Amino acid sequence: MSTPSSPSSAPASTETIVLGGGCFWCTEAVFDRVRGIVDVESGYSNGETINPSYEQVCTGRTGHNEVVKLVFDPTQISLREIFEIFFVVHDPTTLNRQGNDVGTQYRSGIYVLDDAQKQVADTVIREIAESKTYRSPVVTEVLPLANYSAAEAYHQDYFANHPNQGYCAFVVGPKVEKFQKTFAARVKD
Repeated sequence: MSTPSSPSSAPASTETIVLGGGCFWCTEAVFDRVRGIVDVESGYSNGETINPSYEQVCTGRTGHNEVVKLVFDPTQISLREIFEIFFVVHDPTTLNRQGNDVGTQYRSGIYVLDDAQKQVADTVIREIAESKTYRSPVVTEVLPLANYSAAEAYHQDYFANHPNQGYCAFVVGPKVEKFQKTFAARVKD
C-alpha cells in the first residue's frame, strides 16, 4: 500500500481499492481531485506477466489492465461513493475500450482486496442495472486484485505534469471537468 508523502497528515486508518476505467491518466487525474483520497498510483493489474512494462501492456498480450490504486480515508469517503464517481467518469458498458482507446488493457474493472469490497461493488453494479442508467449492460469485471505493479514513474501524475499535451487536453481534461461539475461537493479544496 502506498503511503502519503506526509505521514503526520495521514489518517489513522486507510483502505485501498484498485480500479480500471480506461487509460490510467484519466482515472488518476479524476481521483487525484477527490476529497478523501489520500494517494493515487497508476499501475497494471490482473495480467500474466510479472512487472510488465507499458510497452508490453499496450500489446494487449499480457492480460493486464491499466489501473489506479486508490488509498482512501473511509472517514471522509466511502467505497460506495468512490464507485459512484467511477461509474460516472468512464463508460462501464463498452467491453475492452474507452472512447478511442481499444484493447483489453482499457477494460472496466474493480479489483477487490476482500469480500466486503466485492459485495459493495456487486451491489452498486446491480443498482445501476436496475436503474437503467445506461442503455447497455455494465461489463465491469469485479475480481480479486492479482499481479499488481506500479506503472513507470513518467506515468505518475501525468495530467498534472502535462496538462497541455494533446491527449490530456482533449480526453483527460473533459473527464476531470465532468467530475468537478457532477461531484462538486467531493472536490478537494
